[in-house]
Amino acid sequence: MHFLLTAYDGKDSEASTRRSNAREQHLECAKKLIKARKLLYAAAILDDEGKMIGSIMIVDFPSRDALTNEWLNNEPYILGDVWKDIDIKPCYVPDFILNMEKEKVQCP
Repeated sequence: MHFLLTAYDGKDSEASTRRSNAREQHLECAKKLIKARKLLYAAAILDDEGKMIGSIMIVDFPSRDALTNEWLNNEPYILGDVWKDIDIKPCYVPDFILNMEKEKVQCP
């Protein structure tokens, strides 16, 4: 089952420090999720000045409980108190996107 996670960082003066402190561990966790084919897509959310203020991730877990137990309970941005506002919704990623291979495409 696919899930869309949208998570916003805290807005206090220490928020960017917490993100910086946990970022390497967060990226290592993401790499493991990719290898396990659990993480399908991720991006940082930026403010108007280009500063990271949150994250979006599309993940694949058998259930919401599995998502929590296998990932979120150990996610460095949660353990490091980076993400403060987290929204998780089920979503659908079509097979043609999941099985997409990179091709050189020229639009008209």
